Amino acid sequence: MDVHLLVYDLSNGLAKQLSFGLLGFQLDAIYHTSIELDGMEYVYDGGINVIKPGSSHLGPPLERIHLGKSELPMEIILEYLESLKEIYTPQAYDLFRHNCNNFSNDFSTFLVGKGIPDHIANMPQSVLDSPFGRMMQPQLARMVEERKAQQGGLLGIQNNVQPHTNGAASATTPQNKSNSTASVRVITSLSELNQVLDASQKSCAIIFFTMANCGPCRALYPLYDSLAQEYQNKVTLIKVDIHQAFDVASKYNITATPTFITFLHGKEEERFTGADAAKLRGTVGLLAQMAIPSHPHQLLRLNHSMWLDSKPVIYGKVVPIPKLLAKLGSKADDESIQGMIRFIETKESQGPALAHLPDLSAFSSFMRSAVKDLPKEVLFTVVDLFRCTLADTRVSGYFAEEHGHETVLAIVDAVNKDTESPYALRLVTLQMASNLFSSHLYADQILGNPQLRSAITQLVSSSFLDDKHSTIRVAASSLLFNVASANLKKRLESGDILPEEDQVELAASLLEAISQEESSKEALDGMLLALGLMTYCLPLEGELIDLLRSMDAQGTVLAKEKLFKTDLTRDVGQVLLGKGLARK
Repeated sequence: MDVHLLVYDLSNGLAKQLSFGLLGFQLDAIYHTSIELDGMEYVYDGGINVIKPGSSHLGPPLERIHLGKSELPMEIILEYLESLKEIYTPQAYDLFRHNCNNFSNDFSTFLVGKGIPDHIANMPQSVLDSPFGRMMQPQLARMVEERKAQQGGLLGIQNNVQPHTNGAASATTPQNKSNSTASVRVITSLSELNQVLDASQKSCAIIFFTMANCGPCRALYPLYDSLAQEYQNKVTLIKVDIHQAFDVASKYNITATPTFITFLHGKEEERFTGADAAKLRGTVGLLAQMAIPSHPHQLLRLNHSMWLDSKPVIYGKVVPIPKLLAKLGSKADDESIQGMIRFIETKESQGPALAHLPDLSAFSSFMRSAVKDLPKEVLFTVVDLFRCTLADTRVSGYFAEEHGHETVLAIVDAVNKDTESPYALRLVTLQMASNLFSSHLYADQILGNPQLRSAITQLVSSSFLDDKHSTIRVAASSLLFNVASANLKKRLESGDILPEEDQVELAASLLEAISQEESSKEALDGMLLALGLMTYCLPLEGELIDLLRSMDAQGTVLAKEKLFKTDLTRDVGQVLLGKGLARK
């Protein structure tokens, strides 16, 4: 998808005429920007809003700048916008320090790997640095606060369209919680339909063929919407208007509406016509059962929130800046390092709203060079800096989507290839990899890359062998916890994202580590949590369950109950015992 920056002039030409006399330098416009993507305009004013391009009271944009192309699916994009809502709130809007241009810069960085032009991004600071800007700042600040109180934002821009109804969380109307629930996927082309069906191959889907003037179809719309919410993460519900998607209607030979076609594990299962509400409800329920049958683990009396509602382990402690600078020497003067330090310090002192993304592309280049050039005893300092910034979902989003994951791979591979890797470097690398999972939406990108997945697997397995440093084993179990938690969420939705061979390798090293753990309860608890997540609701046949039986996983876990008093041994023991998982 093409990504454009829409540029408006809030001064309506006055800045160009008067700026030199007032500010002492030429300013072509008072810039207001937004991002145009896939036929919609995303703008920050009183929250993140979605409008038809150019439809606000500002009129048509002054410029439409092509920023690049994004290959990200809309579902990921909308979920990323949802994560930004914690930073771009109505209350956080600031005319100079936290405005629409900062939002456009962050969003552009995520979509295409680079920010907006510098002359736009730096315009507020240039004004503030001028004598006139310093004089006017108090009056302007009061004006902004008054406008925010009156209309929720400086410009009063409000949503006027709904984003794509593709099941992703909505980026609009922060106060409207219903937008975050699952919704029907509205399809308008065959290529779009094929993408959605491909994504549901591990589960199931149903297509509702309709048209605008079909009364019986409209009567079923409320039921269909409610079924989408009831069976979210189990059944993909799709709606196709045959008068809009001629290619879809032609392929499936649709001659009447309403018509329904069901798909199970990627194959067409059944089709029927007619507005039979009872049959529709029964068909969707049966489809969900056939695609994702109930698992014996779901009948166990466990603290299920431990398994299902777990949050990733994030290492957010701020890096000690003076020590880092001292260790780096002249390398500390590199602008990419200074940019990251400013980002961290601003976030700590003023909050994430005023911590604007530095040049992440330049930092990526620095890190890849540092892996080759810096001594291992010094390299850990910049990896620790990287670890700290990855705790911010904007930064982890950028590197989770980075082409080939070159930056993270360079670091992890360097540790994996060095059997004598220094303790500090291995520790911060494990913590850095854990912080990649700062948001659940990045799991597909991280674990979907075979090279990165293999590197993380090797890093965890080798770190469990460190019998001298319990902190290494704790960090390894935290990373595995994040991996297993992300995989479990996918397992319960549509099927594992972590291939079985990787799960087998991880489980084997994990069981070995559990059997040998005798000194650290913290490390053991982390290992048990990871094992519980790896085995909860796993398929009842396969190499992983065979491994658990052959290594007497249940006995290994329960044996630790005598050494460390913890409820985890009993809970995980139940999971390993439950309905066919124990040794036969």
